Amino acid sequence: MAVNTSNAYGKISINDLAIAKVASHTAIESYGIVGVYARRSSKKCAKHSLKESLDGIKVFTSGNRIYIDVSVVVKYGVSIDAVADSLKEAVKYKLERFTGMIVNTVNVNVVGVKR
Repeated sequence: MAVNTSNAYGKISINDLAIAKVASHTAIESYGIVGVYARRSSKKCAKHSLKESLDGIKVFTSGNRIYIDVSVVVKYGVSIDAVADSLKEAVKYKLERFTGMIVNTVNVNVVGVKR
């Protein structure tokens, strides 16, 4: 799926993968975030890994609206509420500047804490 818009110069289409990449970079750069949570499943067992991953970013688009789910692991000792609020604002700001579209919702899922 992609976000589509048009202007006086023509049509613009932004792939969800590009949106997820910007959200992932923003999360990694944010204070208090250890990593984006990626759950990869294999035939024998499920592996959990922390890294810059697009698996922990879910992008939903509808018209020119963007909805983001980010699954992260936070640093031990920080205020989860403050880190999550900061991450929401940062993702919303950077994606709106990057795409020129409206970011309707940013959901932050804290899946763990790491020292």
